[in-house]
Amino acid sequence: MPRQKILYQCQSCGYSSPKWLGKCPDCGAWNSFVEEERISRLTAQKTASPVPLSEISPLTGKRVGTGIKELDRTLGGGVVMGSVVLIGGDPGIGKSTLILQALSGLSGLGKMLYVSGEESPEQIKLRAERLGVRSENIVLLPETSLEGIISVTQELNPKVIVVDSIQTIFSLELPSAPGSVGQIRECATKLMFLAKRHNVPLFLIGHVTKEGAIAGPKVLEHIVDTVLYFEGDRGNPFRILRAVKNRFGSTNEIGVFEMTEFGLREVDNPSQLFLSERPSSVPGSVVTVSLEGTRPLLVEVQALVTTSSFGVPRRTAIGVDYNRVNLLIAVLDKLLGMHLGGMDVFVNVVGGLRIDEPAVDMGIIGAIASSFKNRPIETGLFTFGEVGLSGELRPVSQAEVRVKEAIKLGFKKAVIPSGNSRNFKDHEIDIIGTGNVEEALQILFF
Repeated sequence: MPRQKILYQCQSCGYSSPKWLGKCPDCGAWNSFVEEERISRLTAQKTASPVPLSEISPLTGKRVGTGIKELDRTLGGGVVMGSVVLIGGDPGIGKSTLILQALSGLSGLGKMLYVSGEESPEQIKLRAERLGVRSENIVLLPETSLEGIISVTQELNPKVIVVDSIQTIFSLELPSAPGSVGQIRECATKLMFLAKRHNVPLFLIGHVTKEGAIAGPKVLEHIVDTVLYFEGDRGNPFRILRAVKNRFGSTNEIGVFEMTEFGLREVDNPSQLFLSERPSSVPGSVVTVSLEGTRPLLVEVQALVTTSSFGVPRRTAIGVDYNRVNLLIAVLDKLLGMHLGGMDVFVNVVGGLRIDEPAVDMGIIGAIASSFKNRPIETGLFTFGEVGLSGELRPVSQAEVRVKEAIKLGFKKAVIPSGNSRNFKDHEIDIIGTGNVEEALQILFF
C-alpha cells in the first residue's frame, strides 16, 4: 500500500514543513503554507546501465520552424522535437495569441492538440478567426484532468501538444487543489515524460505571480527544457519575448513583436521602431546601443531631474536596474559636482524594453546630465560605454556591431570608450573616444 504523509507546503517557493508555519523560512512569504497529502509510490525499477561518453551519439534532431522568425530566433532556430517549452507572462500580454499563431505555422506536421483549461472552444474559435488561423489540424480539448489529457493524447497521437494553462490542470491521484505546488509539479512531470516518450513538442503556458516569476514556483522551470518570458506593458504595443532558459540554444536572444488587432506582428527592425517617435532638441533624451544576444538595439533613454518637494528625494528607474542608477547618480555627484542630493531623478527606457547591460551606463549618465543642465544633446549623436566608480569609461564588447547598426539608422556621431575607438580605422561617421565621464560630457554638450 502507498504510504500517506501530510505536509505543509509553501505555495510561493515550494518549501515543505511537517507542521504549519505562519512565515516561510525560505522565501519569507506570510500565510502561504497549505496542507497537502503526499503519497510516496516507491517501487523497485531496473537500474540503467552506465554508458561511456565517447559511445553516446550526439543529438541531431532537426528543428522545425514555426513560421514566426522572432519566435524561432528566441528558441534557437526552431522547435526541437520532444522538447518542453514554458511560456510565461502577465495576464493579457499575448501568450495564447502567440501560441495560436505558432500552431498555424506548425500545421504542416499533422494533428495538433490544444488543451484549454481556462477558455471554451468557442472563445478560442473567435480568437482564431481574428488572427486568421483556419487550420483543420488544430484540435481543441477543453479538459483539466491530467488523466483525460493523457488518454486523448494516446488516441489522437498529435504532433504538437499545447496546455493552456498548466495551473488549471490537476491529477486525480493527488488530493490537493489545482494550482498548488504538488499538482503543478506532478502534472508538468507527467506531461514532460509523455512528450519525451512520443518525441512530441510540448508547449506549457504558465501564470505569473505578482513578483513577476512563473507561478509554480521555480520547480516548474527546472522541469522544462526552455523558459520564455513575455515582457511589456499592456498599454504599450511592443512585446519582448526573452529566453531565460534554453537547453537547445542561447539564452541571450530576444524576439520583438507589436500587438495589433490582428495579433502579434514581428518587428524586423526594432531599433527604428523604438526611435520612431523620439523628440528632437529635448533635454534628457539620449540614444544608446544595447546588445541583446546577437542583435544590437538602439534605444532612447529618458531622464527627468527636478527639485524634490519632499524631505527625501525620489529615485525611479523603469527599464534599467534601480541600484545601477543610484550608483551613476553618485558618480555624477562626487566626481562632476552635480549635486543631485535634493533632486528627484526619474529614468525610463522608451518602448517597455528591459536592459541589464552595463554598456548603457553612459546613456543613463548623459540623459541625467542633459536634464539637470536643461541642455539637449545633438540629434544625430549616440553613446555607449560602461562607467566605473572612479569615473572611467570602460570598453564594451562588439562595439563594431553597435556602430554599424547606428550607421544604418543615419547617426553621424558617436561618443564611445577610447578602448573601443582604437579598433576603428575606416569609418563612415565621426567616432570620438573618451577615457572618462567628464570628457564624454564635455563632448556631448559643447
